[in-house]
Amino acid sequence: MPGQKLVIPSFTTETGNAFEQLELFYYTYGTYRKGVSKVVWVCHALTASADCADWWPGLIGSEKTINPEEYFIICANIPGSCYGSTGPLSINPQTEKPYYGDFGYFTIRDIISTFTILRKALQIEEIYLLLGGSMGGYQCLEWAIMEPHVVKHLAVVATSPKESAWGIAIHTAQRLAIEADVTFGERSLNAGSKGLKAARAIGMLTYRSYEAYVAAQTDVDDRIDNFKASSYIDYQGDKLVKRFNAYSYHALTKTMDSHNVGRARGSVELALSQIKAKTLVIGISSDFLCPIQEQQFLGAQIPHARFVQIDSPFGHDGFLVEGEIIGRVINDFLKVG
Repeated sequence: MPGQKLVIPSFTTETGNAFEQLELFYYTYGTYRKGVSKVVWVCHALTASADCADWWPGLIGSEKTINPEEYFIICANIPGSCYGSTGPLSINPQTEKPYYGDFGYFTIRDIISTFTILRKALQIEEIYLLLGGSMGGYQCLEWAIMEPHVVKHLAVVATSPKESAWGIAIHTAQRLAIEADVTFGERSLNAGSKGLKAARAIGMLTYRSYEAYVAAQTDVDDRIDNFKASSYIDYQGDKLVKRFNAYSYHALTKTMDSHNVGRARGSVELALSQIKAKTLVIGISSDFLCPIQEQQFLGAQIPHARFVQIDSPFGHDGFLVEGEIIGRVINDFLKVG
């Protein structure tokens, strides 16, 4: 049954931001039978929702690798988002008005702490497969370290153990774009919309590869304006503004910057060595947002890990576009272990 909600009576983030009430919105697919069902928990990326069958159709669904007839599938919307869980647009019970810029942000560890509460509330004692790409992979890695004996199989795609200086620089540029919008800071739903569009444009430059842009967006005539690539970037910005929110985007980029599995654990290497799950690490050959060396490092540092490279021209977006190929790799991985 998709579209359910858990209310957590109180929660305090790592930064000390206390919530009197925190809501987690989540989707489930298939039927859960305690002690019998194989649970697949999917963690979503930056602007995705809890409806993982919608945004990962090549991988999740009937007759796909992650099939609700075989697995009990769950995906929770992360706090800070605008797709059902508590976020900047939610009502602050103290003021009875939306949080907007007062929301702050959750760290990746905060997110996993809320997911652990949800797991226990649903009486899920074991996660057969924990799966995520990009920012979703950040959550999976953190969870596999925080609860190593709960996660039995781990599969991460186009991700890294720590947000890189490159990623932080991109997110900072995106936040600067949002903050440059004179409406950002206003207590309204559409505040920062133009800035959000600009931030999305910056992001789109990192999601696809040079080859992908040249192949799909090259003009075949001799025009000197109104280029196909410009229209594509403009369209993608407008598309996000219609479905997402500037305050959430601003907060979630801070969440991504917080990612560091080695924080207060000695080192990244030491933290990764604590993972007990049989692990599959998938990298996309043309990804330069989370480049292949990040996944090679994970494969080398996580015990019982297998690294697989997928050759794709789609860059970081390959983790979504190549869902069917990823599904076959995961299927082979699960058959072995």
